[in-house]
Amino acid sequence: MGKLVSTLFVTLDGVYQGPGGPGEDTRDGFTQGGWSFPLGDDDSGRFVTGVFERADAFLLGRRTYDIFAAYWPRVTDPANPFASRLNTLPKYVVSATLQDPAWSGTTVLGGDLAKEVQALKERTDGELQVHGSGALVRSLIGLRLLDTLHLLTFPVVLGSGRRLFPDGTAPTRFRHTGGHVTGSGVSLQTYDLAGDPEYGSYDLPEDA
Repeated sequence: MGKLVSTLFVTLDGVYQGPGGPGEDTRDGFTQGGWSFPLGDDDSGRFVTGVFERADAFLLGRRTYDIFAAYWPRVTDPANPFASRLNTLPKYVVSATLQDPAWSGTTVLGGDLAKEVQALKERTDGELQVHGSGALVRSLIGLRLLDTLHLLTFPVVLGSGRRLFPDGTAPTRFRHTGGHVTGSGVSLQTYDLAGDPEYGSYDLPEDA
């Protein structure tokens, strides 16, 4: 069985919207797109490249898919570590409206998300990767289908924008499995899902 792995860029206040450019995602009047670019460095680039090199297939939300499909098919350099994987490996997009995707190798998933993703994991040998697609990632966490989360936290606060974990997110416990901070201050951390949260109290016992 394959492993379902998510990689996401977020700000310190949890915003994942529009990291790559001003016009990438302007929903709700968002005007701060491109916030990750000034803080990207060689270290974070190597990390993301390493992630892509482990991909066997991609699972994407509709918005991320549209952003990728508008750009990556035009990148034809076989040495490009992102284009070479995205253009040749199977891609699955979750959508109730997409009918005839033009990007080669794309399959639309429009049925029962839990059943379809579980089936994908069962027939994938290595990593089934989700990039961006914050709403989809939340759904996969709630369904307990996501295995690993790579969270790249950039040292910037925006104060607005779509947040990765808003109110209503399924309570979930994670286990930290590795990470470090780059020279520009980007925190690269990896977590495995570990089930439901555990609770306790710092109250002193009555006889203390």
